[in-house]
Order: sequence, then structure tokens, then C-alpha cells
Amino acid sequence: MSERGGADDAARELEDAVEAEQQAAEQRALWMREMGMTAFTPSRDSIRKRLVAERRKAEEAELRDLQRRKLRNELAEPEVAAEPKARRGPGRAGKEYRAVYALIPAKHRLPLLWLDWSGARVGSVDKLLVGDYDQLRRRIRLRKAITKMRRALWVELPDVLAEAIEATLPHPRFRDLEARLFPETGADALRTAVTKACASAAVPHWSPHDLRHRRISLLHLRGVPWARIGEFVGQRNLAVTANTYTHVLVDEAELDYGELLARAG
Repeated sequence: MSERGGADDAARELEDAVEAEQQAAEQRALWMREMGMTAFTPSRDSIRKRLVAERRKAEEAELRDLQRRKLRNELAEPEVAAEPKARRGPGRAGKEYRAVYALIPAKHRLPLLWLDWSGARVGSVDKLLVGDYDQLRRRIRLRKAITKMRRALWVELPDVLAEAIEATLPHPRFRDLEARLFPETGADALRTAVTKACASAAVPHWSPHDLRHRRISLLHLRGVPWARIGEFVGQRNLAVTANTYTHVLVDEAELDYGELLARAG
């Protein structure tokens, strides 16, 4: 990518962030006015200046960290173990995943599909807020507190998954942006539900965290570079990504979310 192309991408990303924050601020201000409270909506210029300052500060901190920890070696293409680890859990066969999905309580099903698609850490189920969902672009923001990195990530959603999430939310004007996106479930409850469903379905036990392994393995099989995979799943150490999270997948097909959601309904 040329230097100019990279600058254009950064500018577009900044404007996307400005627009997302302004929409959130306008929604919050509208709600406050409807409640009879005084509301102030920051201008696009003030939001942009703040974001630029925050990014510059983060970039300076990252540069110092790169120099201190010599992360240049980590950014090189990692050596992958000659013999991949045997894959366990839902990667063995999609039918095992579908069997468990059908048996877990309905409140856990949408968060489980989110984890399968995003490869996010299971804890994201507890930490995602309604305000992290960008309905206009149908994507979810993983804040840096969730990714354990120094910046947030955006996860683009397939339409069928975005529509399912939107169906659980009130009209944008009446949304509580600080409310949890998946309020009826949690990481611990989800783990317990999957464990019980595996036993009931008589399939080998797997954990929601295995979905992170599955997504990284699928991305690798589709030829996505390790650096991009690391960005997508919020993993800075590419060697860990390559050697810990990739496995042999017997069933390499994507799950049919539309079919799963229709059966659940």
C-alpha cells in the first residue's frame, strides 16, 4: 500500500469514528431532552480534535513500547508448528455445534453466534454495550478494554446476525447506550450452558473459548495474513496466534446463521 493510500485509509477511519461518536452523542442528547434535562452535543470538529489527540498519544505510547520490547521480531511472519494440534470441540464437526446450539437456552444463542463470527474473547459477552453497536454500518466496536490492546476494533457483521441483534433492541431513539448488548447472559452462564448441552447431546465437551480457536483457524485456511488475523481477533503476539490458536479442522464450512436462527425461532 502506498503512503498516500495509507493516509487516505487513516482519514476515512477517523471520519467513521467521528460520525459514530456524533451519532451516539446525538442519541444521548435526544434522550436527555426528552427526560427534561439539559443536553450538550459536541461538534464534529471538537470530536475530531479529541480523537486526533487521543490517537497521537496512543501512537507515541505504542512507539515507545515497540522500541522497548523489540516487537519488530513479533511482526515478522511467525513459525508455525510443523504438526498442527488436533482440533477439539465444534471444529470437529458443525453438527456438534448445531446440536449444542439447539439445546442451550434461547438467551445464550445469539451471544454464541457472536463469538463464533467474531473470534472475540468470551468476556466480551459481559462487556459489550448497546452503544458499541453501529446500526448504520452493521458492526460492533470492541473497545480497547475488551481487546486488551491499545486501540478499539470494529467487527463487521453479516446481515443475518446484525438483523438478529437489532431485533433485540428498542428503536434507536429509546436505546440506553450504556446498557449491556447481551443483558440476559454472561460469560460464566454461557460456559455452564454449553457444558450442560454437550452432556445432553452426548457430544465431546467444548467451551465457548474454542470458538476463538475455530475462527482463527478458518481465517488462516482462507489465506488471511497473520498480521490481519492478529488485528481481527485482538492478538498482538503473532507467534501465539499461529501456534496456539490454529488447529486441524475436519469441518471447514461456515455455519448457516440464518438456518440456526430460524430453527431457534
